[in-house]
Amino acid sequence: MPKIVLMMSLSLDGYFEGPDRDISWHRVDDELHQHFNDVVRQMGGILHGRVTYELMADFWPTADADPDIPATMAEFAGIWREIPKYVYSRKLDHADWNTTVVHEVVPEEIRALKEQAGGDLGLGGADLAATFLRYGLVDEFRIYVHPVLVGRGRQLFPKAEAEAGAGDVTALRLVETRTFGNGVVLLRYEREKEDKDVTGGR
Repeated sequence: MPKIVLMMSLSLDGYFEGPDRDISWHRVDDELHQHFNDVVRQMGGILHGRVTYELMADFWPTADADPDIPATMAEFAGIWREIPKYVYSRKLDHADWNTTVVHEVVPEEIRALKEQAGGDLGLGGADLAATFLRYGLVDEFRIYVHPVLVGRGRQLFPKAEAEAGAGDVTALRLVETRTFGNGVVLLRYEREKEDKDVTGGR
């Protein structure tokens, strides 16, 4: 069955963006961009929150019209236009570029979408990812660790609140690592089939 894959770039100290949504520290060169292209091209769709979708939609639909854009970015523009997209938002009623607007994260609907997808579903956006994590809907993590220390900003994995189940352990299995020439390291984990009780209880 297709999986829901959380793909995020992080600094070594755990931030996905610095103050004022700064991601200028992301080290995306041609090698890494080509890797992203190859991964996303094989997916059955991508899942975005509204903010992430609007940032993508402001740039990628016409990015390859710029004759000076790098070839890897021009290639991704075509991939992004064509791939099915699902944007989760209570504010949007319509979105272009092969995009379906969904107003609520309903676990049963997500599981049904997985079953009919033609490939894995890529998940992006920290707020949406937090909701998917809370429901246990993320099957795989592709974390790209960039060789920088940001110091402050927003963290992908904020501390869990007590009422949200703080202290629960989710077992993961390392299935791939890859080091890119620019120093970025991919850590790819899958959820274990059954999370183990580390206390030894039943």
